[in-house]
Amino acid sequence: MYAVVSTGGKQYRVAEGDLCRVEKLDADEGAAVEIDKVLMIADGDKVNIGTPYVEGGKVTATVKAHGRAKKVEIMKFRRRKHHQKKTGHRQYYTDIEITGIKG
Repeated sequence: MYAVVSTGGKQYRVAEGDLCRVEKLDADEGAAVEIDKVLMIADGDKVNIGTPYVEGGKVTATVKAHGRAKKVEIMKFRRRKHHQKKTGHRQYYTDIEITGIKG
């Protein structure tokens, strides 16, 4: 059994017991979170697709850790203009473990 959920503007295919890295969630480590934006639930040959979300569909998860991803370096350069600019960005993330799928 697996589900497709939407969180943080991205979609993830999750199954029970999976570890997933999603955009930062406002929850403490060890807390339980519910994701109610379930786009699809599949159980063997039985597939339930939402319009846009599955009614009554919920995915429960436990927050394992928070962190920041590796730095993405941005380099802007203009030739012959004595101009170059280097910046970086580190995105926040949350590691979650899927504990249940209902729908």
